Amino acid sequence: MKNDVQIGIVGTGIYLPKQVRTAKEIAEATKGVWTEDAVINKLGIRKVLYANKDEGSQEMSYLAAMDCLNNTKVDPLDIDVILSITEEYKEYPLTTSALYVQGKIGANNAWGIDLQNRCCTSVSALKIAKDMLIADPEINTIMIVGGYRNGDLVDFTDKDMSMMYNLSAGGGALILKKNYPYNQLLGSHIIGDGTLARTAGVEIGGTCRPITKDNVDEAQKSLRLLDPTLMKERLNEVSMPNWMTCIDESLRKSDLTRKDLDFLGILHIKRSGHLAMLSELGLTEDQTIYLEDYGHIGQIDQILSLHLANERNLLKTGDHVCLLAAGIGYVWAASIVRWGN
Repeated sequence: MKNDVQIGIVGTGIYLPKQVRTAKEIAEATKGVWTEDAVINKLGIRKVLYANKDEGSQEMSYLAAMDCLNNTKVDPLDIDVILSITEEYKEYPLTTSALYVQGKIGANNAWGIDLQNRCCTSVSALKIAKDMLIADPEINTIMIVGGYRNGDLVDFTDKDMSMMYNLSAGGGALILKKNYPYNQLLGSHIIGDGTLARTAGVEIGGTCRPITKDNVDEAQKSLRLLDPTLMKERLNEVSMPNWMTCIDESLRKSDLTRKDLDFLGILHIKRSGHLAMLSELGLTEDQTIYLEDYGHIGQIDQILSLHLANERNLLKTGDHVCLLAAGIGYVWAASIVRWGN
């Protein structure tokens, strides 16, 4: 059923740490398994970012929120809901990231909730936010905001983890408004595959394998592929088809087709996969931003891509942007934005 409520993106905000890990340093950390050239040309990483001790996931989300408020001139008192996409790896477990931001920015009229869908959380949150804005007459403005530094948990000597050598750090935020006639959020589509629910994650620190005095050092770098064979075989089989289904379905829900796409805001993946995606969609490298100088900041990638595209004047009025994501669990998602008025 169609509705005539317009949901628009007012603007974005970003926070990026200044500390850099180069492709050369990543190669060295693998103890010679990967060369600098392979890290750059195969994995597609020239550098990633890492956070210092004061740049926690929640703190970076707050700093991104402040950048978003400065860019949009939105009064924090006008925000009705804060949807946090901050990762579970944060300053203090069991604290609510949305309410940390709410208190820090003075959004005293807002309530907040934490959402988790791994690297798909931003696109999933866009769908949730749009549905909330349409369904509830008392919700008019929503901030989506998050921070990410899961790269801290990667063991570069783990050969199975090469797909996560690109993990980076940073924060991102965007504000959505009801009946805002610019940058309209159109259709979204999400696919989940629960057969992969426990193929990747932090192995030590939960109830199955609690941290002890004997494994505490190992626990700090225990983000792993828990079943690498199943994960890699299954992803090779379904990942690209699921991504294409998400794109096509989000376009269908927007009354569009692939020929209407003008820009792809995709998370960082290996270079060959990125180029294959562009080829499949009939797009050029000028119609996307390959995040080789930023790495993979989890669910922040789509916000960063949109932020950079706008900053670099790559988007014009009427352009259709596809925000594309995938997250361990496993989840694939796409949302369409019509840029301009």
